[in-house]
Amino acid sequence: MAGKRRGFAERRKACGYTQESFAEAMRVDRTTVYRWERGEADPQPHQRPKIAKLLKITVSDLDGLLAPDSPVLAASHPWLVPHVLADDDEQDAWELARRVEASDVGAPTLRRLEGAFEDLATAYPVTPPQDLLRRVRRHSAYVAVLLGGRKTLSEHRRLLVVGGWLSLLAATLHIDLKQEHSATARLQTAVALAREAEHAEIEAWCYETEAWRVLTDGDYARAAELSRIAQSVAPAGTSALIQATAQEGRAHARLGNGKETYSAIERVRQMSDALGFQERPIEHHYQYDPAKSLAYTATTLAWLGDSAAEGFAREVISRLNPSGDVTAWPRRVASANIDLALVLLTGDRLDEACDAARKAMMSGRVVPSNHWRALEVVKAVEAKKLPEAPDLREAYEGLL
Repeated sequence: MAGKRRGFAERRKACGYTQESFAEAMRVDRTTVYRWERGEADPQPHQRPKIAKLLKITVSDLDGLLAPDSPVLAASHPWLVPHVLADDDEQDAWELARRVEASDVGAPTLRRLEGAFEDLATAYPVTPPQDLLRRVRRHSAYVAVLLGGRKTLSEHRRLLVVGGWLSLLAATLHIDLKQEHSATARLQTAVALAREAEHAEIEAWCYETEAWRVLTDGDYARAAELSRIAQSVAPAGTSALIQATAQEGRAHARLGNGKETYSAIERVRQMSDALGFQERPIEHHYQYDPAKSLAYTATTLAWLGDSAAEGFAREVISRLNPSGDVTAWPRRVASANIDLALVLLTGDRLDEACDAARKAMMSGRVVPSNHWRALEVVKAVEAKKLPEAPDLREAYEGLL
């Protein structure tokens, strides 16, 4: 970039800063401030809010100061000191202003990316994770390319947000596939992007997702702790807050903490009821709905050994109205059938339990991160020495 930014320098002086003292306040070298004012470099996005605060202006006004000097900019910002451009500089100045305002991103591209994420999050319950991961990778790579191009501050933040959501979804898919190192890297990226964009809900979802991962590994106390951290980060009224509360309840159920489990179930019920009932909810992984509350309650009560889990599991299955083709089920129905099998085994309704478990495993919706749940049913059937045990074991091994 070329073209002096006289207005930036004048504003700095008007606020009582020398180049050296301004550099000290910004914790940069004086030559960095010099290059900003000469138009030879741009402040980084994370530096701009602090610069605006020091200059006692808005970030939007700062954008004007960082544009090359022109009569139009001076008129738009009366605190700029007017000056006359030499005739041979005028065309260059206007071209530089045009380039500053130009963007390699644009609103249509951002809308397409944001819409693509919504589609991916909705496809999550019914798409094999390895297939969905390929699509998520393509969109994430495109976001990375755009982050390296020209863009406005608003576009930059929107890219950070959609990049954060995509990284979070990729981490979830890696967890489903038991790809631990990739999941960790994706979660770390999602957290970094969320913090850079100051998007607390994405950060909360990252903690909740990690809570689910350690729960599947059997570290129930850590899962409860991470769920509470997620709740402390999540903004009020968000799906992340409800989901993190539900995750805490599931962790307490595995620990056998009845009081804490029922307390979490009640808090989830109250928050999900406030969302209103949806006859056919959209299966969006990051949008909670009352039907999800039913599903999580079924799982939580089944793990606690409460027979009330049966009613919740059957209601989930009934509401989502799966067809006779089990491969068309959403993932939530497969999980509800595993919950149903667990509670039916406890009540010695063995034939029904085996049938529910078999259907869940034949659906193709039990992802690797949930294999352990199916295995619990298989082991319980084997422990009872039921004649269905060999067939159920064979169905389970077909998942592997």
